[in-house]
Amino acid sequence: MNLLENCTLCPKRCGVNRIKGEKGFCGSGAQLKIARAALHFWEEPCISGTNGSGAVFFSYCTLKCVYCQNYGISTQNRGRFISDAQLADIFLDLQAQGAHNINLVTPTHFVPQIISAVDTARKHGLNLPIIYNTSGYENTETIDMLDGYIDVYLPDLKYFDNRYAVKYSGAKDYYKIAQGALERMYSQVGPCRFGEDGIIKKGMIVRHLMLPGLLFDTKKIIDRLYARYGDDIFISIMSQYTPLPSLPQEFPELNRRIKPKYYDAILDYAAGLGITNAYIQDFDSADESFIPEFFGK
Repeated sequence: MNLLENCTLCPKRCGVNRIKGEKGFCGSGAQLKIARAALHFWEEPCISGTNGSGAVFFSYCTLKCVYCQNYGISTQNRGRFISDAQLADIFLDLQAQGAHNINLVTPTHFVPQIISAVDTARKHGLNLPIIYNTSGYENTETIDMLDGYIDVYLPDLKYFDNRYAVKYSGAKDYYKIAQGALERMYSQVGPCRFGEDGIIKKGMIVRHLMLPGLLFDTKKIIDRLYARYGDDIFISIMSQYTPLPSLPQEFPELNRRIKPKYYDAILDYAAGLGITNAYIQDFDSADESFIPEFFGK
């Protein structure tokens, strides 16, 4: 059976028939829709390198975080429709431009189409590492489908306390679900491995975006990640949170940026645990100018 006829690709498990035009939580149908495909220089250094990451931003999202920095594509669904074959051509074009990798941004709801495109592109010479750039809110069955297709997993681990996951992302049991997904991802790719140029070739980097007022939650996330994976993965501790005009008024506690002293405290905390494999940010990244332009309506 076509997986889109009874869609359970994400933990929402809507069960809608996307082939017949039914829409579930994410809002996507059967056809691919992308909002940007270009060399991207704002990822972790081992991903962007000097040439840029070949980033493809997919429209729609399986989460609806109230503070989403990509609100234009996750909720407003901006972008343009393309075929699986056109996506394969995009991968090959990004490779021809010198991209270090193919970076699939918010891809969960299009996994079957992406697999089709990767198969086609590989037959025509695609040989770059493929990165799965995700919210971490994933079904293990979907991750299993990606075994052999994904070289680097780049999941978020957004929350430890389920109260915040429900309040800000409408995602019940987020931590439990994400924890299971990360385990499955790591079982596929193992410890991080890098090329001589410093670009990651295999492994997992887990991102955590600090949110205002959730210092203790951030500590728990870092605790759990390091206790489980040690130095086999990299943890990316992000300070770039930027409140946008799309933030609903009922969340005034999120209408501010992270204070430098709190970010520094988290970095000191991580260092105290013994963490050395980490990426950190400066506060210049907490700016709307670092949010890419998306095309389409």
